[in-house]
Amino acid sequence: MTTGKLSMEDSLKILSDGKLGRLGCISDGEPYVIPINYFFDGEHIYIHSLAGRKINALRANPRACLQVDEIEDSYHWRSVLVYGNYEEIHDEHLRERMLAELFRRMPHLTPVESRMSKGASQAIVFRLKPDSITGVGESW
Repeated sequence: MTTGKLSMEDSLKILSDGKLGRLGCISDGEPYVIPINYFFDGEHIYIHSLAGRKINALRANPRACLQVDEIEDSYHWRSVLVYGNYEEIHDEHLRERMLAELFRRMPHLTPVESRMSKGASQAIVFRLKPDSITGVGESW
């Protein structure tokens, strides 16, 4: 069994292939981690949400991280951790394009996403621009 650091190429592939990750931020002085759907365009990680705790937390402290993994079993897994800053998308053309891309990549909408697709104007689209990407894996 081997555990070790992933190459940047492998880390970027996992990030590009993934759809589900865990977003970490600070909310009211405490770590806050939530599952999110995302996509990576090679430069930015795009995420959408309704207003609420994570958006309030990110607006107050824009530093965030995203963890994405591939897990075959307990002995075969790879994980990527990305750090970056929250940037809310205010340009309406870019916001609509990214929201459409997020929905296109998800074959089944979650209950929250169903609410967003009916009232897309309420959806907040934001991105993280990675400034650090690292990956580790075991027996892959």
